[in-house]
Amino acid sequence: MFVEQGGEGADLLLLLHGMGATASVWSPLCAQVDARWAGRWMALDLPGHGGSEPAPGYAIGLTAAAVAQAVLPHIHGAGRLVVLGHSLGGVIALALATGWFGLVPHRVFAAGIKVAWSDDELHRMAALAAQPARHFATEDEARERYLKVSGLAGLVDATSPVAGRGVRRDAEGWRLAMDPRAYAVGRPPVAELMRLARCPAHLGRGEQDAMVTSQQLREIDPDAVELGPHGHNVMIEAPARMWDWIAAG
Repeated sequence: MFVEQGGEGADLLLLLHGMGATASVWSPLCAQVDARWAGRWMALDLPGHGGSEPAPGYAIGLTAAAVAQAVLPHIHGAGRLVVLGHSLGGVIALALATGWFGLVPHRVFAAGIKVAWSDDELHRMAALAAQPARHFATEDEARERYLKVSGLAGLVDATSPVAGRGVRRDAEGWRLAMDPRAYAVGRPPVAELMRLARCPAHLGRGEQDAMVTSQQLREIDPDAVELGPHGHNVMIEAPARMWDWIAAG
């Protein structure tokens, strides 16, 4: 599993990205880490994303188990484990909070989780999972497609390292680094995972996030917060607001 990490100390902040993205989306937040976090940090590419290898399956439990296996050797017994997840990464963070995977975080923060899914949306996700990876003639085309798929269009420049991490070249040309089968994750059981959490778990969203409403989140977490006038990718638009959320928790 591809991992970026840094810092010193007993505490560990684990950063989990969303569907189709890579750990590089945490770059703006990590640029402030020395001033905002007294400990180590770790950002990884989820299975089938970025530099991490494809997985046999992408159910929430399978992904959470893979993440736990990668993180466990880095946990210090005297330190705290704080998990910050975005979108799909937020669901994985909540799965870790159940304690089913060999660790129990000190606290979990999950931003921008889509909690309401229509049958049509689930059918479209299943259809995407069944299609082979689409190839592009040029790297530029692949990068532009990656930004659209990951929701980063308009936030990240196509020439940036963040965009470059989302694509790769194989014998047939340029393609997205994400394994299309990862779309088969299904409907995330967010409410159930919140009820099973063995540590404090907090939900939040940008006020302009089209993926989820505050009302939907507060039906699951009455204390769900709005993270300012931002969209789905708050960690890129306003990393300082994310740090404030962690500090307040």
